[in-house]
Amino acid sequence: MNTPAVPERRPAEQPPRDPYQVYLDGLPSPESRRTMRGCLDRVARLITGDPDATGAGQPWELLRYEHTVRLRTLMREQGWSPSHVNKHLVALRRVLKEAWRLGLMTGEDYQRAADLPAYAHTRVPAGRHVEADALAAALGGCDDDHSPAGRRDGALLAALYSTGCRRAEVAGLTFADFDPAARSLRVRGKGDKERLVYLTPEAADRLELWLSVRGRADGPLFCPINKAGRLRLSHMTGQAVADIVSRRLAAAGASPRTPHDFRRTFIGELLDAGVDLATAQALVGHASPATTARYDRRPERRRREAVDRLRLPGVPGR
Repeated sequence: MNTPAVPERRPAEQPPRDPYQVYLDGLPSPESRRTMRGCLDRVARLITGDPDATGAGQPWELLRYEHTVRLRTLMREQGWSPSHVNKHLVALRRVLKEAWRLGLMTGEDYQRAADLPAYAHTRVPAGRHVEADALAAALGGCDDDHSPAGRRDGALLAALYSTGCRRAEVAGLTFADFDPAARSLRVRGKGDKERLVYLTPEAADRLELWLSVRGRADGPLFCPINKAGRLRLSHMTGQAVADIVSRRLAAAGASPRTPHDFRRTFIGELLDAGVDLATAQALVGHASPATTARYDRRPERRRREAVDRLRLPGVPGR
């Protein structure tokens, strides 16, 4: 293993609490906990060389600068993208901070070990546009399905398309978050920040149709439905939302798309329609306008139009 050897913790040195678990317990959503658990588990495998290792019980407090800077290099040597590496560096810094908060390492050791600059990078956001015809076909399939799942899935697809919400945000919605008079949804995003998003009249109608099946009891707005058509008023997972999107588009004969593709399309459509960047940023819950600007399709279209003005010399077809 190329990582500098990390001293093993002696039995008498076992911490009263595990920084790994303390960090995960402090995250606001199951989706965040799942993501960061995966990051720390992968870092633990780099440290130990054990493909089955997890971050639980690892001696995070014994990591020093020479260890963490080597880990940063190893991540890139694995072929990870800069954004993927940076996400793991965030998790590593945070678990080190919890080790310091628990009194397991000094402030100086923590500051040195966590002094890991992020990789600078600029990339086009992953994903593809959701074509109007594909969405119309998927919604038509939901309309033809008169089961509770058909009503739920039609409302869910419409909500994704008209709000640009993340899949975890949609999964976390409750009945109390829906204001039918304002056609708004109160969304809890990253960092437990709240924002209001708005449904188109057509999307609101689909949501009302779903509520006529679901009922108006407190609880999750969208919920699981078993094969017998019975509703269970518990929150869906973000993966369940993604599975519904994939299944409905496949049934409509459309190319595969993800909830993030709906988000990408929503932002692009807003900016194409002339909505200012600050408003688009507020609607989708980005922390920085620079993130929203990466989804702007207009510069790409202008560059393509510029190239289209050129003509290749010669006779066509020869």
